[in-house]
Amino acid sequence: MRRSVIPGSSGRVRPVRLLGDPVLAAPCAEVTDFSAAVELDGGCTDLAGLVESMFATMYAFDGVGLAANQIGVPLRVFVYDCPDDEDVRHLGHIVNPRLVETGGPEARGPEGCLSLPRLEGPTPRFDEAVVEGFTVDGAPVRAAGSGFFARCLQHECDHLQGGLFVDRLTGLRRGRVLRAARRAPWAGAGVRTAP
Repeated sequence: MRRSVIPGSSGRVRPVRLLGDPVLAAPCAEVTDFSAAVELDGGCTDLAGLVESMFATMYAFDGVGLAANQIGVPLRVFVYDCPDDEDVRHLGHIVNPRLVETGGPEARGPEGCLSLPRLEGPTPRFDEAVVEGFTVDGAPVRAAGSGFFARCLQHECDHLQGGLFVDRLTGLRRGRVLRAARRAPWAGAGVRTAP
């Protein structure tokens, strides 16, 4: 039997930043030195350590994707463990991701976010998406998906541009989610700690 390391098993669960935190609203910086130390919660780690902590955090909060700025690190990195509509599992991370292609019909679908716990809105996304970037070792990587996984890829790329799914909502839909966020038990908390 082949043994492999479970993503996040050596990482530490970090608090997740919530709606209103300025780090979620600003575009993230490109990773320019893949061997440089990354500041994380007042300490330092390497890029691989950041990714491990991101996986650990994503799993602790039952997410399917997580961007680095959601744990307070304003770097262009995201992780995912997300099924597509055929229930095929997609697992990985991307450093300096670029959304290089979208296609298929655009559809509104329910979308939530770890930074807006227990809230969701009918968010328009393309049915197909392709993201290119690098691994923590600097090797080129490409993630392509459809359905729910395409939605995940687009969602995480938005985070790294300083956006949230609620920014894609308009009119009454946007108003409903923002009102619910103001009334949520976590409103004004700043961070969400692991359950």
